[in-house]
Amino acid sequence: MATGEAPVLEALIDINAVALARTELAPGTLLLARIAALAAVDAPPASYLLHIGPAVESGLQLTDVQDVLVAIAPIVGAPRVLKAATAITEALGFAVAVTEAALAEAAAEASAGA
Repeated sequence: MATGEAPVLEALIDINAVALARTELAPGTLLLARIAALAAVDAPPASYLLHIGPAVESGLQLTDVQDVLVAIAPIVGAPRVLKAATAITEALGFAVAVTEAALAEAAAEASAGA
């Protein structure tokens, strides 16, 4: 039986930590490579969600991600690039919804305590 509070997520974090320790790429370059790989393997929105936050923190802009999708389109194909763009949008929408929900909950708790 898998161990830990969130064994799948913990395993993913562990394997990512090992990969990060074995590369000397700049954080932004690494994240762009990962986003390109996610598009190539037809990854679901949740996979992008794990990378979009760190990408923003590393200083990447939406235009950088768009440039990568344009660059890989001839290799991976238009359908995968379109699906990747949709998945990134869904991931960002989910991230915004979670943030909005957390803000609403905090505001409700603050007014209940006031």
